[in-house]
Amino acid sequence: MNNALPVLSALYRYPVKSMRGQRLDASPLSGAGLPFDRMWMVGDSNGRFVTGREYPELVLIDAKPSELGVTLSAPGKAPLFVPNGAFDDPAPVTVWGDSFSAWRGAADADEWISAFVGARLRLLWTGAETARRVKVAPEMPLSFADGFPLLLIGQASLDDLCARIGRPLAMERFRPNLVVSGAPAYAEDEWKRIRIGNCIFRIVKPCERCVFTTVDPDTGRKALDQEPLRTLAKYRKTPDGVIFGQNLIAESDGELQCGMAVEILE
Repeated sequence: MNNALPVLSALYRYPVKSMRGQRLDASPLSGAGLPFDRMWMVGDSNGRFVTGREYPELVLIDAKPSELGVTLSAPGKAPLFVPNGAFDDPAPVTVWGDSFSAWRGAADADEWISAFVGARLRLLWTGAETARRVKVAPEMPLSFADGFPLLLIGQASLDDLCARIGRPLAMERFRPNLVVSGAPAYAEDEWKRIRIGNCIFRIVKPCERCVFTTVDPDTGRKALDQEPLRTLAKYRKTPDGVIFGQNLIAESDGELQCGMAVEILE
């Protein structure tokens, strides 16, 4: 009988919402999630968030963050460093019905992104400390992420989905922060609390998936056959939507490293 615990097999962060993610070997963790995760996002002239749902080309942009700002790079474009100091205009923004204050004003970045995508867009920054909070846990800070600081997906769950579709899909198109290997497919659906290293997490709710999952992270194009959403809808549809992955909240700060055991507490 194999009693080996599942392990944390991959860590990702997405400095700019909908742009290319960064795979990490290790990372600090706080109640806000992973450092720099969704600290920037792209919005329209009214401050409403826009994503790869509307502009799939966004996934082709690399974003490398630092304490001083973020560097953008993309095919056919000269890299652009955007200092945090360029965001000098506080402005209301909206993410999925949440309205809160953030920062705009980085004109060079606005022009750079708009030229690449072909639409008038703005780069927005949460500020050094985000003004937003998780709705179900008002003590928890929240960046420009959809609704929770962290998303976990089991590798076996993706493997099962790919087998049903009949072709491999990159984990990156589902944009998790934590990937766990060594557990049965969809085991994460039953977890309530887990420990990884010295970090404890509460599993809050399933993640409802949208058309963004049909965007190939390597090409920036939507799948003509609507996969994987089409297959997910056949067996993962609930009254709340098509689900894949679990949203988490970190109950303790600490350090994460790939290869750490995942202990199921509840």
